[in-house]
Amino acid sequence: MKHGERRAYLFLEDGTLVEGRAFGAEGSTVGEVVFTTGMTGYQETLTDPSYFRQIVTFTYPLIGNYGLAPGVGQSWRVRAAGVIVREAAAPSHWRSAETLDEYLRRQGIPGMDGVDTRSLVRHIRVHGTMKGVLIAQAPGERALDLESMEQRLRTPAPGDHVSRVTAREPYRLPGRGRRVAVVDYGLKHGILESLLRRNCDLYVVPAFTSAEEILALRPEGVVLSNGPGDPRDISEAVEIVRRLLGRVPLFGICLGHQVLALACGGETEKMRFGHRGCNHPVKDLATGRIMITAQNHGYVVSRDGLPESLELTHLNQNDGTVEGLRHRDLPAFSVQFHPEAHPGPDDAAELFDRYLQMIDAWTAAARKEIIHA
Repeated sequence: MKHGERRAYLFLEDGTLVEGRAFGAEGSTVGEVVFTTGMTGYQETLTDPSYFRQIVTFTYPLIGNYGLAPGVGQSWRVRAAGVIVREAAAPSHWRSAETLDEYLRRQGIPGMDGVDTRSLVRHIRVHGTMKGVLIAQAPGERALDLESMEQRLRTPAPGDHVSRVTAREPYRLPGRGRRVAVVDYGLKHGILESLLRRNCDLYVVPAFTSAEEILALRPEGVVLSNGPGDPRDISEAVEIVRRLLGRVPLFGICLGHQVLALACGGETEKMRFGHRGCNHPVKDLATGRIMITAQNHGYVVSRDGLPESLELTHLNQNDGTVEGLRHRDLPAFSVQFHPEAHPGPDDAAELFDRYLQMIDAWTAAARKEIIHA
């Protein structure tokens, strides 16, 4: 540690202590320590609400190397609780407006660099994700109170993360096309951009808006967004989706996928270390096509015991976990990955087109039924 550099510490709940250099804001934070495998897209990652209350470790060694730019974030601020990198690099890019250090300082988020992130990621892969305390000290600060850190790790965090990141009020993003309601469980801007690009008339509603209030908007379809945490902590949202099934076409993404599965009688389970990054291979079982997808989740729909009403449509090529489902009788399907990417490739973007085709087919069938009534 050079003279004048700030110290940083990560203390994991299994007793592991990692030391490094502090950058970003001074102070401490508690969260689930996870890792993400994307080589780019750090600004989109840090602002993704699915990372709420998580300390994000980046596997790529140079983070911050192309700076931070306006209009790139996936929400209005950093949502991750803390940041761990091998090197907080100096930026070199024409769009860069500030460094990663400046960005995190401005938003009050502590960071830690100078870490052997390969070793830390191996530890998480072997032992699973776990809670940690990250402390970014002020200049000259030396004392480290391990007892206080242990106490903070023993303090349970509130279970419902969604209520902390959802929209407080409904709002509209007008378009000339199909009217779509988007349920915000921790919505990424990329989902809205993908729908607006297809001329959808969007009504964004908070996570726990009732089925009756959603249907009162007269939507032609409802999208269930991504979001943070355990889907079993938001049973109210599951019941709302259950009441929407069969009344309007549904498309679930990430947490929305898990909520839809629970509403249909499925089960979810926590993964050892989850899928996070923009390089995860997924197989479309109908076409045999392999897509490289963006993912960010620590829970998954259980493959065993899937209800008869749900058909498996996509599988993860690395570990065989459930990546997509379709209702056999009702207009509803979902994927565990992010078809809007941000960051990541757009291999799966056509799923938005597939959803709009489902809306059109449902609308045409309803009109035909009215004519023949």
